[in-house]
Amino acid sequence: MIFKDRKDAGKQLAEKLAHYRDKADLIVLGLPRGGVTVAYEIARALNCPLDILIVRKIGFPGNPELAAGAVSETGTVVLNEDIVAAYGVSKAYLDRETARQKEEIARRITLYRGGKGVPHLAGKTVILVDDGVATGATAKAAISTLKQEKIAKLVVALPVASQEAEGEIAPTVDEWVCLQTPAGFMAVGNYYYDFTQVEDEDVVAMLK
Repeated sequence: MIFKDRKDAGKQLAEKLAHYRDKADLIVLGLPRGGVTVAYEIARALNCPLDILIVRKIGFPGNPELAAGAVSETGTVVLNEDIVAAYGVSKAYLDRETARQKEEIARRITLYRGGKGVPHLAGKTVILVDDGVATGATAKAAISTLKQEKIAKLVVALPVASQEAEGEIAPTVDEWVCLQTPAGFMAVGNYYYDFTQVEDEDVVAMLK
């Protein structure tokens, strides 16, 4: 299955999440930037608030698209230990790259939320949304962050994920809703006809 664009993916996911419509204490959190477009369509369909959780990938040396790990806006760091060990990624590199991504997170918090931190999540059902998951490092950092927020229930909703990511992540959450986990997973963008980059101003507009 190939999605027309992120909006199309969001609408299809919303149908699978229809049982949450109009529920009290429900919030949809999108992972910026691409995940926010998908999350926006879900929040609109379920008639609930939309917010974001800012998580940044810690790129592999020389290949920033491959995740050596990820860091969230609350400071939670999750490393892909297999990749780090297999390729001997140094602690100095990881520390430097983590610090660089924390600077970008601070910039986005200012831009997207006017400097405010994570919204109050205790006791809520959280639907965490991205536009797709390959290695799962970003999703794992987001999940670790949310588990520290005393939430009532965690649902992960994705248009597409690798089978490896599903195997690792699905058992760690209360509900896993993923429209497809194709064999021989390629880059997330390969499952969209239109995978145009979402810009900062798009995220700000959707949050408003």
